[in-house]
Amino acid sequence: MDDRIRAHAETLIDWSARVDPGDEVVMRVAEGAHDLAVAVAAELGARGATLLATYGSDEVSRAYLRAHDGDFASAEAERALYDEADVFLSLGGGRNTTATADVPGDRQSAYARAREDVREARMATDWVSTVHPTRSLAQAAGMSYEAYRDFVYDAVLRDWESLADEMGQLKDVLDAGSEVRLVAADTDLTLSIENRTAVNSAASVDYDSHNLPSGEVFTAPADAEGHVTFDVPITVQGRRLRDAHLVFEDGQVVDFGASEGEDALADLLDTDAGARRLGELGVGMNRGITRPTDSVLFDEKMAGTVHLALGRAYDACLPDGEAGNESAIHTDLITRMGEGSRLVVDGETIQRDGVFRWEDE
Repeated sequence: MDDRIRAHAETLIDWSARVDPGDEVVMRVAEGAHDLAVAVAAELGARGATLLATYGSDEVSRAYLRAHDGDFASAEAERALYDEADVFLSLGGGRNTTATADVPGDRQSAYARAREDVREARMATDWVSTVHPTRSLAQAAGMSYEAYRDFVYDAVLRDWESLADEMGQLKDVLDAGSEVRLVAADTDLTLSIENRTAVNSAASVDYDSHNLPSGEVFTAPADAEGHVTFDVPITVQGRRLRDAHLVFEDGQVVDFGASEGEDALADLLDTDAGARRLGELGVGMNRGITRPTDSVLFDEKMAGTVHLALGRAYDACLPDGEAGNESAIHTDLITRMGEGSRLVVDGETIQRDGVFRWEDE
């Protein structure tokens, strides 16, 4: 076994999920993630945790969804599983990144709505999502398998404490701010963040961070006005989405378009009322992620990018007792902050051309 797989497992258990002896751990293992699952299981056993491993497959999901009539019942058994769990680990991988491309979008949206309570139960655990490098992910990224493995471990095996200190500077700015303005190519969007709390997403549940790799600072906008174009292509519900353009008025999407995958974007926006509002503003700061790979887990953390999520807002960003945007989806869309771009907080430019002001000091 590649020593980096064991290091990945150790980082996941010790830094990210902070697993303690006796913790009840549910681990979902995607196709192709077997080696990482073996390494994680060994780490969990050494720490005296209780493990239940489950199997996840996009091809299995495709078969189920295509055969179903679309009238989905709630998944009571799965919700009960997460209600009893302390930790949930998702080990991504897969054999085909577009396995669900021929499942009707409205059926995928109905399935997401029916499972919203499952999602809430899962997110109430100390959950962490990560990815094991597979050949299908390398192919989607346009990279050789060997180069992709190096890319993944450069993003995952970082000095997370040092990065947390750096990202803390942006968190402080956003916590004190009331308004963010994004200016970039075909983008001029103003977001209200007053009384919101930014999350220093340093790949650990101790930072309210649930992705490995991570490397972003994010918050939950209360309102949005203007327009934005997302120039980093992504795959949504198995379909390619490119150059998505959204127009916001009073916090809600009132017009949209895309150069490719506009039907996928329309299906997302029609999921429910909350799908037309924003649940997240995130700023990527992980310099180990140097290029898009068609994996949101990595691409949204890429230094020099900003992402906005349609749908659900995270409670960690909200004042006590305040409900944020609710939706069955949380779908991140990403734009580069390249030449001519500005990230402005309360009238002060904190990032220009993708470079933070403290990086110039």
